[in-house]
Amino acid sequence: MVAPPARWRARAAIGAEAATLVLALGALGLWCTMPDTARLAGHNPGSTAFIDLRRDQAAAASKSFTLRWQWRSFDSISRYLRAAVIYAEDYNFYRHDGVDWDALEHAVKADWNKGAMAIGGSTITQQLAKNLYLSPSRSIVRKLREALIAFSLEDHLSKRRILEIYLNVVEWGDGVFGAEAAARAWFHGSAHSLTPAQAVRLAVALPNPIARAPNVRGADLTRKSVRLLRLLRMQGLINASQERIALDEVGAPGERVLPDREAAAPTALSSEPPAPRDEPSSAHDDRSREDATASPADPAPRPPEPPTGTEPPTGTEPPTDTEPPTGTEHPPGATGSPPAGTEPPPTLPPSTEPSSP
Repeated sequence: MVAPPARWRARAAIGAEAATLVLALGALGLWCTMPDTARLAGHNPGSTAFIDLRRDQAAAASKSFTLRWQWRSFDSISRYLRAAVIYAEDYNFYRHDGVDWDALEHAVKADWNKGAMAIGGSTITQQLAKNLYLSPSRSIVRKLREALIAFSLEDHLSKRRILEIYLNVVEWGDGVFGAEAAARAWFHGSAHSLTPAQAVRLAVALPNPIARAPNVRGADLTRKSVRLLRLLRMQGLINASQERIALDEVGAPGERVLPDREAAAPTALSSEPPAPRDEPSSAHDDRSREDATASPADPAPRPPEPPTGTEPPTGTEPPTDTEPPTGTEHPPGATGSPPAGTEPPPTLPPSTEPSSP
């Protein structure tokens, strides 16, 4: 084999050096534009990139913009909504470090097969990064910034705080931001008093609440709502009568109620919650077509969220939970729902982090 001329070797070396320099400058530029996420540990954001964007869009169209946004602490948001959003958006929320690589790989493969690179599979942490600091535009650069900011959020904030901020800033309609404003706009109540059906309808509206508003009905949205209600029941967050009422309210009166032996048994109350463990878990936008149901042989799953008090639950409030079991893994490639008839949904470990000021 004849060696390439010296001038071509020199040109290749120069090209490699130039490419390395460009990549280094790009990485430095991304790093220099990183926001200060550490302050969010003790301070709530005064605005978000999405709120500013909607305000600017309204001004450009010569339309009025009415912002509905009331901050609520983690414990002031319905446990049904907290659990339903995780099941619908980020099934492995407590298992990843900001990016769910299995979900991302699955989303990229799905996009490639469709011939369009939408790059889905975002975690709740990534969506929070986008809502706080970025824009809805789709590009590789924005996705890289989103991932870097997500890693920074995970470094500086607990999972509980990340979920609290997300539920307070996510968009749920025209000028409607956060769980409290969404509950009042769509159901004329507070975020704390949401029923299981209302919580599920808010969860399935994400991440596109304009096209999939909670008052929009359809076969696909109903199917997703039923899946989330099954998960709430399997976790012991609702009982048989609550499941029946919720199924009727989401437009699925023909769906059966899970037998008691398939639902989680109520767990004992504890005056002190177990020590917190940041066990990662995620799922974005229900991309699986399977309904999650437990078989009689499945172990009884436990509620996914920590207890919020020592008083026994009454009315529509779910039972308090104890320390969750470990070792539940979500199979690679599943981004929106657990596999049917295999494993119970993830358990959400408790946290002792105080509510935000």
